Amino acid sequence: MTPAADVPEAGTVRMVDHLAGELARAGVTHMFGVGGANIEDLYDAVHRGGVVRGVVAKHEFSAVTMADGYARTTQRLGVVAATSGGGAMNLVPGLAEAYASRVPLLALVGQPPTVQEGEGAFQDTSGKGGSFDAADVFSPISRFCARVEDPDSIGELLARAMAAARTEPRGPAVLLLPKDVQQARIALPGQDDPVPAEAEAPVPAEATSTGAAPAEAVPTAAAPAEAAPPPPAPSPAAVAEVTDILRGASTVLVIAGEGVAAADARAELSRLARHLGAWVAVTPDAKDVFDNRDPRFAGVAGVMGHANVEHCLRRADVCLLVGTRLPLLARGGLERALATTDVVCLDSEAPFVPGTALVGDLRDALRAVTEGLASSPRPCPRHPGPLPAPAAGLDFPAVHGRIVPFSQALAAVEAALPEDAHVFVDAGNTGASAVHLLPAPRHGRFVVALGMGGMGYTFGAGIGAALATGRRTYVLAGDGAFFMHGAEVHTAVEHSAPVTFVVFNNNAHAMCALREEFLQGAVRDDDVFGETDIAAGVAAAFPSLDVTGAGSAAHLREALLRGNTGAGPAFVALDCDPKEIPPFLPFQPFARATGHADRAEHADTKEQADERRIVRAG
Repeated sequence: MTPAADVPEAGTVRMVDHLAGELARAGVTHMFGVGGANIEDLYDAVHRGGVVRGVVAKHEFSAVTMADGYARTTQRLGVVAATSGGGAMNLVPGLAEAYASRVPLLALVGQPPTVQEGEGAFQDTSGKGGSFDAADVFSPISRFCARVEDPDSIGELLARAMAAARTEPRGPAVLLLPKDVQQARIALPGQDDPVPAEAEAPVPAEATSTGAAPAEAVPTAAAPAEAAPPPPAPSPAAVAEVTDILRGASTVLVIAGEGVAAADARAELSRLARHLGAWVAVTPDAKDVFDNRDPRFAGVAGVMGHANVEHCLRRADVCLLVGTRLPLLARGGLERALATTDVVCLDSEAPFVPGTALVGDLRDALRAVTEGLASSPRPCPRHPGPLPAPAAGLDFPAVHGRIVPFSQALAAVEAALPEDAHVFVDAGNTGASAVHLLPAPRHGRFVVALGMGGMGYTFGAGIGAALATGRRTYVLAGDGAFFMHGAEVHTAVEHSAPVTFVVFNNNAHAMCALREEFLQGAVRDDDVFGETDIAAGVAAAFPSLDVTGAGSAAHLREALLRGNTGAGPAFVALDCDPKEIPPFLPFQPFARATGHADRAEHADTKEQADERRIVRAG
């Protein structure tokens, strides 16, 4: 029997119920995470509220990437929840990626009860009694981090956290939630009718909840969470300066980045390019911001990109950066040409290269600059287009048997890829090849997580995007990434997420193995693994999952097309060669030295010739 002193006061609600209601009012549809004693009350509140869907991942890193994929494909706030201790620490690499890539996330992190802080509590991260302080861990990788000490402060702190996550430069915000604070009852502001009393008292962290109390009312009169302040309008003087520079240029190369997608400024970018008569290149993490089949498309800039971008840059009077600061992976190989070209940057932050910066709201800046140019579009100068690198996906000794070259495999993916699909590309040889060879879908995202470049990012991110949008989502990853976080396939199966997982298995951390061969004298083989039949293993683990071990590019395409027709997940694995040299700029001298580039003229199978005809780089 509940003691009289513990009977909830009428007109109050558990803090976590209020929090769940505020998430729903802010437009959040999914909360990703992994449960545990010190976050279970929030999961209970989300379940009772019935608006936000709780999705339990297999690992906290993947839970963060699910929220990340959700945010990148919906332009809404991604939310992740995890318990204290190791669960909290597992969030760190995912939040670091979101911080570096400017992805708006909210992390809700459980903590032990405040009365146990500094008293040897299990998973104590209060900074007291010799424990470390979780706030010190999360603060450097978040835009806002606060410990909620007073349950009545949740409204203010949540509003500040959401606003910080959405304010440029965007990124994660973190709220640390002690268990007793989550369970505490707070008054319902502006609520005239009393709230039904909860049937059970709060449970201690060590206990397990039993029974199901009636769902509590969530305040409908409370103000919605604070919105992020609008980005600053671009300075008229800066707009005029940039417009004058562009108006005086006869030839312009635009390099567009992820900021275009974040600002939903694709139409504005296209219009400006037409008025400038400009070529348009994209950064490796932004292939979807400009139509890859447009005659203006110059290719991908940087170390995974196309030689045509440098060719265009050397011909250009001005290089216009739009939605990118041009980090190292996007400017690799372009440094000399950039040094002799005027650079103008439209972004929320100043660029990494010298130039004239127009800082402010990107859509407003694009519109203002376009309005200042000539009223009629200019023709685009001829250019070769984004031709594949000489050794891109080609290593002909490996084409026999069940080994499928990347060029053939990605041609098969291109042939099957729906135009509205989302594509998430993982790290390593797979990532470099896909960025270089696979055109982005016309109406979907093409995401590469280059903030931290963490392997295995795509498995969670693809699931988050698929659940958020309901669209077919492709995850392209190597076996190394699969072994890190491929267990999230289980989450896709559990939630019937429309994700197609394509695992390129070369039984190695192949990019590392090639670096060892080319740069360290091939004295070790640490990154080459024993042979593994991934498809057979996944099929045994998930009997209901459509699993294919593809032995050819045609077999791969057939499996992908079949997966497109289903409502849930599909999984395809294919064998690749660990010695295949990907289109990665640091490897190109070695590709030429070993003669791989010369082999591009010597396809010796009909299937290879057929597949190569439909490869369109970019």
